[in-house]
Amino acid sequence: MALLDVQDVTIRYHDKPVVQNLSFSLEAGQTLALVGESGSGKSSTALAIAGLLPGSSQVQGDILLQGQSLLHLSPLQQREQQHPAIGMIFQEPLSCLNPVLSIGTQIMEAIPSHQALSRSAAQNRAIQLLEQVQLPRAQSVLRQYPHELSGGQRQRVLIAMAIARQPQLLIADEPTTALDVTTQAQILHLLDELKKELQMGLLLITHDLGVVSERADQVAVMQTGRLLEYGPTSSLFTQPKHPYSRGLLEASLRKDETRHYLTARLPELLTKATTVTLTPPSPPAEQAEVVLRVEQLSKHFSGRSQPVQAVNNVSFALRRGETLGLVGQSGCGKSTLSKMLLRLVEPDQGNIWLNDQDLLKAKGKALRQLRAHIQLIFQDPYGSLNPRQRIGDMFDQLLRLHTPLNRAARLQRAQSMLDAVGLSPNALARFPHEFSGGQRQRIAIARALLLKPQVLICDEAVSALDVSIQAQILNLLVDLRNEFNLSYVFISHDLSVVRYISDRIMVMNNGRILESSHPHALWNHPKTDYTRQLIHAIPNWNYDLELCA
Repeated sequence: MALLDVQDVTIRYHDKPVVQNLSFSLEAGQTLALVGESGSGKSSTALAIAGLLPGSSQVQGDILLQGQSLLHLSPLQQREQQHPAIGMIFQEPLSCLNPVLSIGTQIMEAIPSHQALSRSAAQNRAIQLLEQVQLPRAQSVLRQYPHELSGGQRQRVLIAMAIARQPQLLIADEPTTALDVTTQAQILHLLDELKKELQMGLLLITHDLGVVSERADQVAVMQTGRLLEYGPTSSLFTQPKHPYSRGLLEASLRKDETRHYLTARLPELLTKATTVTLTPPSPPAEQAEVVLRVEQLSKHFSGRSQPVQAVNNVSFALRRGETLGLVGQSGCGKSTLSKMLLRLVEPDQGNIWLNDQDLLKAKGKALRQLRAHIQLIFQDPYGSLNPRQRIGDMFDQLLRLHTPLNRAARLQRAQSMLDAVGLSPNALARFPHEFSGGQRQRIAIARALLLKPQVLICDEAVSALDVSIQAQILNLLVDLRNEFNLSYVFISHDLSVVRYISDRIMVMNNGRILESSHPHALWNHPKTDYTRQLIHAIPNWNYDLELCA
């Protein structure tokens, strides 16, 4: 008997089908990967299994866990039988954790109540769970709040909460999206060990085909709510049966990928971005003017026990039209550095020169004018967009603050930016929750471009996107760079993506820049052991398009 058996399941929201006639099974001790684009029905399937679908949904078919139907349980039976047997790791940890409760309180709430542990015993169990997911300084983390942790640390807290009840089935919805490659490898290894130890089934939702190749026993490929391909993982990578599966493989960037934006664009699936046809991009000239110069920048934060040196004596120059990649593990100082470049965080020492103007000495109106030339695309577009404002109101507010344009000109600017990122003008009348993840990321890019900046900082701008949308966004960034003569600081955990998009890559660790070189040189001749470890940890898969043609 299979641990999980999904039988001809159809899910509807307000009579609109989002999953249609879906069937698959999962054995105890095995991993099944669900892959597909945003909106393919992966997360709805996971929520149906966990009993977390909204009341407005309708589900037909059946879902069996160890032979017992989950779709016909009463609320009391769900609480007593279904919820303890199923653990779930969500994609966006910040929206899942309570901002006003400490991490310790939230983990202890996840510990089964029937164990009747004392407070000290519950704290010890919470520390155990945090140590299981390789979160350093576990005891001090218990006293911290979600906003005090990095994205990767918050994701590990969610994993600790999910395994607290030792579930029979663990559903992981993009569990490593916010993690760097080395931490990702540790977390995936941990999930494998827990799966073997507890004979637990793992349903893994991911867009990283390298992770699928290395970790999954079976794979199910979904598109627009339908199952296109289902079987052993090896068959997907050697003999993909459906053209869509082949397209996903073509759009993915591998560890040994040699494609670069200067030589080849990534293939885009389904929907083409409606950007203007541009001439092929050319590499930035080495003698191009320096648009951003950073000299000996440092920042420390006061910790509970000792100060934390987030950024330590960092210096670099960014030339006009150049894309500078920045990689490193979670907590190495990448996001702190990006925020200092916009003076969202004030540095302790150092200098930042933007177009030969001292950014750190600017105040008031002068600072506002300089900030218009350097913009940031945040990692989480949903968190950075005001949920109570329409897109048009957000754009108009920004333009009113920074430009002297009248209302008609502001509207025209907003519409032209949406067109540049491949969205229709009617998006201005909608709210952020009405868009997919890829569309929200395009909106975040359009907002950053509204003021026609010279420098654009992309902080994990494509980390949460599936491979086809990621390909569209990367190609879009290349086109926009060429159209507006932009310079990028491109921050990402995904070294394959950084290698594709960057002209030069800096490696950061413990607040310091360890090395900086051309992507090809960095890949083939890394200067430090740390860089070698990052490259070695990238999940990889082999796929020969010619053999599979």
